[in-house]
Amino acid sequence: MLTSDISRGSGLNIVAIGGGTGLSAMLRGLKMCSENITAIVTVADDGGGSGVLRHDLGILPPGDIRNCILALANTEPTMERLLNYRFPEGVNAGQSFGNLFLAALNGISASFDDAIARMSEVLAVTGRVVPVSHENVRLEATFENGASVLGESSIFQFKKDQRCPIRSVRLLPEMPQANAEALDAIARADLLVFGPGSLYTSIIPNFLVDGIARAVRASTALRVYACNIMTQEGETEGYSGYDHAAAIAAHGGVMDVCLANCMPITEEQKRLYAFEGASATYCDSTLFARAGIDLRFAPLLDSRSPKVRHHPLRLARALLSLYIDKHPRGGLPGEVDAALLHRMDTLLSEGLG
Repeated sequence: MLTSDISRGSGLNIVAIGGGTGLSAMLRGLKMCSENITAIVTVADDGGGSGVLRHDLGILPPGDIRNCILALANTEPTMERLLNYRFPEGVNAGQSFGNLFLAALNGISASFDDAIARMSEVLAVTGRVVPVSHENVRLEATFENGASVLGESSIFQFKKDQRCPIRSVRLLPEMPQANAEALDAIARADLLVFGPGSLYTSIIPNFLVDGIARAVRASTALRVYACNIMTQEGETEGYSGYDHAAAIAAHGGVMDVCLANCMPITEEQKRLYAFEGASATYCDSTLFARAGIDLRFAPLLDSRSPKVRHHPLRLARALLSLYIDKHPRGGLPGEVDAALLHRMDTLLSEGLG
């Protein structure tokens, strides 16, 4: 049996594309099965502490990037608590220390990428985190009734007020230049994953950056959409799993497989989410088959959480198993994949995931 360190170092070259809490949660599981991970993160966030620093300092929004760095970090719990600490009052009320730390590193670094690399080094990060673009972009949503709103942080409330589905989103300025590191990572990937996460504000914005959708279409990697377990208030009420996939395709994305959850949610969770107008995402295999997308189910729910969330290790295990099934590797790489899968099964069976 290969040691865990050797196994992870020889693991798949994985690229995860997205943003928000969905991406960071998935990364916590993926770092258990490979050290060759690149997280490509959206930069359209303009709300909360990230929006303040973006406006005041002219830097890329640090929040999603900080969360991904922490998800891939190998650090003490005290350090993680420190970086997630939010000031309760004063001029920094609501701001996270991690955001300020990354902003300070940016001030003493040659570039924002250099600041990310320095923070990653301090926290002993597995893999790397890269912004999808270095340009100062904003997200605009257009609704079925023709109304539109500018600003990622404004879309949720605007949609609730309009009571109308989102038709499309775009970045302003349109087609910003992609980060060369992101394009290079996609070209070298064995496994490309997008989602889970907010469809219109975390996943799709990445495909609107010039070159990203083209690179994903040209990739020989297994391209997987990790479908949201629940629909989302303010974005995807009433959407099926296929509706999610179709929206991604309409904005330039392409996938080989849609990975969906098969575990039931509790009646209490159903009532909680029904209050928000959200429900479990239904996936129709017939619609996916017509679109040439392989629909796969796996137990992905984190039963430890009162909210409906993906279990990081279950999701990572399902992605690795899917890759082994679709693109089996021979020789030593195949042994590595099998060893990693066995290790994750052991962790899950022992309740350590």
